[in-house]
Amino acid sequence: MKLKLWTGATLLICLFNILSVAAQHSKSPAASYTEMRSVEQAAVLLGHYPELFPIKDLSRRSIAAVHLTGSHWTLFDSTANLYAPVASLTSQVYADSADLYNLEDDLQPYNTIIVTTTADGLSDYRNQRYILDVSRRKQTILVIMGPVRHPLKFALGRLKCPVLYVPSNASVAAGIAAQMVFGGIGVKGKLKKSLGADMEAGKGSVTSAIRLKYTVPEELGISAVALKEIDKVAQEAIDKRATPGMVVLAARNGKVFFHKAYGYHTYSKNAAEQLNDIFDMASVTKITATTPSVMKLVEKGTLKLDSTIGHYIARARKTGMNNIHLREVMLHQAGFVPFINFPKMISENDYSRDSSGMFPTKVADHYFIRKDFFKDFMWPVMLYSPIVTRGKYVYSDISMYVMQAVIESITDTSLDVYADRNFYKPLGMHSTGYLPYYKFDDKRIIPTEDDQTFRKTLLVGYVHDEGAALKGGVAGHAGLFSSATDLAAYYQMLLNKGYYGGQRYFQPQTVTTFTKNESKVSRRGYGFDRVDPDRSKEYPSKLASLNTFGHTGYTGTCIWVDEDRDLVYIFLSNRVNPTRSTEIYTLKTRSRIQDIINRAIDASTKKK
Repeated sequence: MKLKLWTGATLLICLFNILSVAAQHSKSPAASYTEMRSVEQAAVLLGHYPELFPIKDLSRRSIAAVHLTGSHWTLFDSTANLYAPVASLTSQVYADSADLYNLEDDLQPYNTIIVTTTADGLSDYRNQRYILDVSRRKQTILVIMGPVRHPLKFALGRLKCPVLYVPSNASVAAGIAAQMVFGGIGVKGKLKKSLGADMEAGKGSVTSAIRLKYTVPEELGISAVALKEIDKVAQEAIDKRATPGMVVLAARNGKVFFHKAYGYHTYSKNAAEQLNDIFDMASVTKITATTPSVMKLVEKGTLKLDSTIGHYIARARKTGMNNIHLREVMLHQAGFVPFINFPKMISENDYSRDSSGMFPTKVADHYFIRKDFFKDFMWPVMLYSPIVTRGKYVYSDISMYVMQAVIESITDTSLDVYADRNFYKPLGMHSTGYLPYYKFDDKRIIPTEDDQTFRKTLLVGYVHDEGAALKGGVAGHAGLFSSATDLAAYYQMLLNKGYYGGQRYFQPQTVTTFTKNESKVSRRGYGFDRVDPDRSKEYPSKLASLNTFGHTGYTGTCIWVDEDRDLVYIFLSNRVNPTRSTEIYTLKTRSRIQDIINRAIDASTKKK
């Protein structure tokens, strides 16, 4: 037997969920949906193991998929990796039973095993023995795909684990099975005939969806034809060099109905954009790392928005920041200066082209800043910057430098670790984090600016924002990198008022408090940006409802959650490559795509 170990990233690049875009099917969208619905309705879950099926507690699980027989394992794995990092081990040539135990050795790092096979594969005594053995040692889910034409010679009742039976050979069945395992699709079917002596017809457990489903627009009554207008707007942006590429995702009612990549990583066209590419989030960091950390600490009672900066940060007590309330900081009404140009303040003695004990902080390739540069220089400059507009809305990144310091003071944990532990790992966001060049394949990381003034290099995996870079890459206002599917899970959780994947992250009132308008002088919430009530400004788009919250990012990103439409809209691009083009603003690319989606949703609602 040949064993092949595939990483989730490799699989996603090969085949990243063909269900998400109807245009990728050879069949019509309506026919694709009919086929999907038929497969879903026929699937049956045998055994009742709610603690394991669908899979929950992702932060505590290390998952591997073992494919004994079957031809659609690539689609199964690529779909599974939408929800969590899943290692794939496949057996492609059978030799003797010892090979299965070689495979077993490869499973040692994993505590949760998904075994897929066909009915024919289940008739092989070696596979039977292997499944029984692994299910006794580890938490296991067995997935049987394809019709059972004769009663199984294997007594499924001997297994003390959930068994998902999907009686279809169609390729779409593999993706649906993976979604059911992770709770993107609930299982409702009943067994129509006996699978064997110990498995009577009529049996079947029922589960509910707990995570995003990846489907076609027709399931929601949305016209795939209407959504093709997005292709035109995207191509116009690429043709006019607003951005070399982009990824667009839209989910409604907990179902991703549009997910598409356009263009290339750069204008050289050496690498086509992929659905799972990782982008520099820029200021989207503010609401995806810092703000949720603040929300969590407010819920715990360890952070109070009416407390002052000086209460949490000792170094601020002799500065103008001392008596400013955190509520003001989160609303950008603290009076901070809007921008400090730190690169202009750097002397030749502050950096080196090689790392050393004196220059340990990597800012980019061949650029290392001196030890404690942030603590000794940048932070004092911010702390002692003039407070001149307190009470007025002045957008300033200093706000989130301050909130990062508050979070780290309370938790005694760096922001990146705290956010990863409390949000990214539990949500299955395995393509999200700070300092991506240490974590991810750089072929997945979208290049940002070809920086010829400060760092003298093309930035790949290094945060674009200069201040965040000089701080070491982990900052409250910028530095986070992520993919569209990861972000979709996080923002669906917020749309669900703090609940996702069978786990509660926030109480509903906490989400409401932070995302609604809390300012008397601006449209802002606590950390979150919101729709502008002056509809003539068309921000974030012409048709966005008044109950829309989110944020934009300098690198060409945006995320907007429209509560009235139950919509999560994600747009990721690198408009700063190779230099800082403003064409994306002139063309209104992000808002126009948002409104194409809005119109398609509104039209589907009118049909009903």
